[in-house]
Amino acid sequence: MNGSTLQRSFHFVVAVSLVGLCLSSPLWSQNSSAPPILLGTAWYPEQWPEAQWESDLSLMEKAGVRMVRVGEFAWSRMEPSEGHYDLDWLDRAVAAAGKHGIYAVLGTPTAAPPAWLTQKYPETLRVDKEGHRAEHGNRQQFNWANPKYRELARKIAEQMAKRFGRNSLVLGWQIDNEYAEVSFDPETRSQFQQWLKARYGTLDSLNVRWTTAYWSQTYSSWDQVPIETDYGNPGLLLSWQRFVSDTWRSYQKNQLDVIRANSDPRQFITTNMMGWFDGYDHYTVAQDLDLAAWDDYVGQGHLDPARNGATHDLTRGFKQKNFWVMETQPGSVNWAPINNSLDKGEVRAMAWHDVGHGADAVSYWQWRSALNGQEEYHGTLVGADSTPVPLYSEVQQIGQEFARAGSVLAGTSPRSEVAILHSYDSRWAIQWQKHNKDYDPVEELISYYRPLRAISQSIDVLPPTARLERYKLVVAPGLNVFSESTAKNLAEYVQQGGHLVLGQRSGMKDDDNGLQPARQPGPLVELLGGRVEQYYALADPVPVAGKFGSAQGKQWAELLSAKADDVEVLARYGKSNGWLDGQPAAITRRVGRGRITYIGAWLDDAAMAAAAKWMSEVSGVKPALGPVPDGIEVYPRYGENREVYVIVSFAKREETVTLPAAMVDVLAGGTKQTVSLPRYGVAVLSSTH
Repeated sequence: MNGSTLQRSFHFVVAVSLVGLCLSSPLWSQNSSAPPILLGTAWYPEQWPEAQWESDLSLMEKAGVRMVRVGEFAWSRMEPSEGHYDLDWLDRAVAAAGKHGIYAVLGTPTAAPPAWLTQKYPETLRVDKEGHRAEHGNRQQFNWANPKYRELARKIAEQMAKRFGRNSLVLGWQIDNEYAEVSFDPETRSQFQQWLKARYGTLDSLNVRWTTAYWSQTYSSWDQVPIETDYGNPGLLLSWQRFVSDTWRSYQKNQLDVIRANSDPRQFITTNMMGWFDGYDHYTVAQDLDLAAWDDYVGQGHLDPARNGATHDLTRGFKQKNFWVMETQPGSVNWAPINNSLDKGEVRAMAWHDVGHGADAVSYWQWRSALNGQEEYHGTLVGADSTPVPLYSEVQQIGQEFARAGSVLAGTSPRSEVAILHSYDSRWAIQWQKHNKDYDPVEELISYYRPLRAISQSIDVLPPTARLERYKLVVAPGLNVFSESTAKNLAEYVQQGGHLVLGQRSGMKDDDNGLQPARQPGPLVELLGGRVEQYYALADPVPVAGKFGSAQGKQWAELLSAKADDVEVLARYGKSNGWLDGQPAAITRRVGRGRITYIGAWLDDAAMAAAAKWMSEVSGVKPALGPVPDGIEVYPRYGENREVYVIVSFAKREETVTLPAAMVDVLAGGTKQTVSLPRYGVAVLSSTH
């Protein structure tokens, strides 16, 4: 037995021993000997001679790669002409990877239709807002609503599922790739009109709820309703985006159903989402998936752990369980204004940052660049000459550490005392009517997330429909659109003893993106015991002073009033435009065992930090591990009878963390009560009880 074979056998035995550790192990661990924390890469065997595969897979094995995503752009290879399928090469690729202890996630290739398809069926090509039909030569040129395209997509997915649905080397499926582009063709418009009919029932209902009497927009026939994405009626705009979301869900389900019908139920199904991208409602699309996954790219600059962490927590919230990073950059990208590389050590720090937030897989895009094509300059793990790039050794270290820590992390996930509510309806509503060109609802959310994350060391980002009773503090920045069910959910949370904090612009709109008949926060005015008397878009900052110190409010300010006697004013505006002078900027009220707070100003960073401290103190929120130096990130993951803390340093210099009790150092070995980390240093600590 040579050294390589011995190494493979050792990895196999260790991986098998992990399978029975925890009933909550993910699907892929139950399905095979795959480890609970996976290192992966995107591999494109169709772009290279088969003679090249063995050396690639050997290098992957040496790096600790245990998963490859394969096939998502290979439709022309899988189906070279209509109805003639060739999956033999893919079978050989999956088998070859398996010999190296590497499992596969198969991507359905429908993001890149072949030339024969677009030539024979031009009606499957999407049409942009200006009426131009897409052409072959890039990707995502298809119309996601077109019946013929869906028929052909379903057929290729079915062929793949019948071939690989019982293959123990296949862990799961990725449907399509990075859903994004939509179509504005007449057939899609007709589908939208039918969707409206199903939602509203009658034109009278639609006309009333959209207030179409405004500008004589009243409709007397369903086929009069246009597609509008820029400056249309707010009800029309929101309905279109909801239709887009439902259509992506049905597009996905068209393939998902045929895969499920032909595959082992332990094979998961996912798709790769794109962080804060808002082209569709990710909560809607994620409903039918087994797990959420996203593509994690820094682009220009360096990792901002709070901003990137918020995106991880957003993705974890789509299914409210652990997720995958299906793509991430091996050093650099090719699409930013400046495609700088991440620092030495930063890729490793980022990988553990991912795992700390609940990622059970980190997969690099891509293994090697094609010799031609639109992404030649993108970072890789090996060069075009088949030899490792400098980053390879760092990724190899990640692979070794994932293997070492896998048994400890198996069955663990983040758990939080704080939730931040995120709503696509509200983001869209604000973006269509910003009232201040600099108003960005994602930046508003992150302005709350950053200081609260530093205090609590763990946050969940959830939709406003989520169950909230287990959280001590729930923050809803910019929750502009309030449905009746949302208002009921939030009111019940407060009445049951929770602390709800509403941010500016909350409760202005109803479920059709129309103004609430009550002042903000709409249905929660009585609970708050106060309201927004007037909102102001700010050209210049305004002073704010009170419990959060002396601060500046920017971009947006709301004049609040305290109607009930038991409402406490937390902060007031200073001298500014006359209207705001001396008026309440933030108020709070105890309601039974709970509390509701409204912050009407977009506070500066120092004031937000003070506000987060106050929110946490009055809510009883404690840090998961305890105080740590600036620049040190703590990521708790909890399992049955154990706690695991991933600690990553983004500090400029070496810092020391004092632990509340002695813990096992999973990566370095031994038991420690203090850990010293250089910049980009990592520690994984475990305690049992």
